Amino acid sequence: MGKFMLKLPSMGESVTEATLTAWLKEVGDTIEIDDSVLEVATDKVDSDVPSDVSGTLIEKRFNVNDVIQVGDVIAVIESAAIDDVVEEPIPNPATTEEEEEMPPLPEEIISMVEAPVVASKPEATPLPTKQGSTRFYSPLVRNIAATEGISAEELETVPGTGESSRVTKKDILAYLEERAKGGTLPNKTTNTPSQFAAVSTPPMVSGEDQIIEMSRMGKLISAHMTESKNTSVHVQSYVEADVTDLWDWREKTKGQFQEREAEKLTFTPIFISAIIHALKEFPLLNSSLIGEQIIQKRNINIGMATALGDGNLIVPVIKNADHLNLVGLAKAVNDLSNRARLNQLQPEEVQGGTYTVTNIGNFGSITGTPIINQPQVGIIALGVIRKMPAVIETADGDFVGIRRKMILSHSYDHRIINGAMGGQFVKAVANYLEQWDTSITF
Repeated sequence: MGKFMLKLPSMGESVTEATLTAWLKEVGDTIEIDDSVLEVATDKVDSDVPSDVSGTLIEKRFNVNDVIQVGDVIAVIESAAIDDVVEEPIPNPATTEEEEEMPPLPEEIISMVEAPVVASKPEATPLPTKQGSTRFYSPLVRNIAATEGISAEELETVPGTGESSRVTKKDILAYLEERAKGGTLPNKTTNTPSQFAAVSTPPMVSGEDQIIEMSRMGKLISAHMTESKNTSVHVQSYVEADVTDLWDWREKTKGQFQEREAEKLTFTPIFISAIIHALKEFPLLNSSLIGEQIIQKRNINIGMATALGDGNLIVPVIKNADHLNLVGLAKAVNDLSNRARLNQLQPEEVQGGTYTVTNIGNFGSITGTPIINQPQVGIIALGVIRKMPAVIETADGDFVGIRRKMILSHSYDHRIINGAMGGQFVKAVANYLEQWDTSITF
């Protein structure tokens, strides 16, 4: 008999942790190979963790709602298929936090980039340890302290939750957060108070106010959106598109399409088709920025923002969307959106997107300023299609008529996408929609 250490498996690109949402087995339960032992959730999707061996569950190392890092041992299973005890490696305290701060690059990126990745973080002179101190500080903690203007003496006062009261990355970040609540923050370079530092003032709560705890997914989405705003320099360009001919074509052909393909023909796959054409024309929009390296993606993987019944949002990805015709795109859109609302997506189906589209017109919105889905560099919002009075130019003169129009809003990362390219891209999308081939039949 031996012990098998059940670890949190890799859950795809950019996913480094998950929240334990439910135990499906209890200590003492018999487990067969591929039995689901527990459920976990990331900011992208919920998933089960199966066992690779048969045996008996003898130890649970995490509780419900705990956050688990990829590679952490979650449970111990005693199995007759294992001869020896499989011990988990003992982490080196001097390197663990650096590994958490900068996870390994995906193989896809390593194969595409010959030059080494340059970190985008500002350099800081490592903080010297206070003379006579016996307390250990990892290089990461000392760099954070130096960057944030924390002296060696002040660092000694930070409470540590690590082994032997060691100060971890989470400890020093929590300390900085609490210090910010207490007043002005020190200047990061001069270690003197900054007159422009924000003061955190808690909101007033009366007895009639309702306090609502954010859901787990809501917290993760909030953190992801905040990270994106702090990472990318968001700029927007807007274009109005006349889609009257496209509207009339869809009205005429959607019945034929559903009869032949047993699928609804919505506007989303049509919009995605136009976006794919524009991405081929402006391939830099199909990129990621890592440090000072631009990773221009070969495949076009379109993420489509999908609203869930509980008000949250998920972004399933159509992989290799440029290889699909309109029928294939329609089937992919319908399948992914339906399974997203039923919580049936697999982790790999919400990963690997290279550009994102959000159809805010479904909710009656005229336009919006979407936030870039990291690590991408662009996202387009599609407004509602409305009947609008418009000037129509003809050989016999101009006149005012009723046209169906929509606004396209393009958010892009101004670190690598300038205003000219950002504007030309969204204009190209509009042109494809306005010049839609109305001779297509089904």
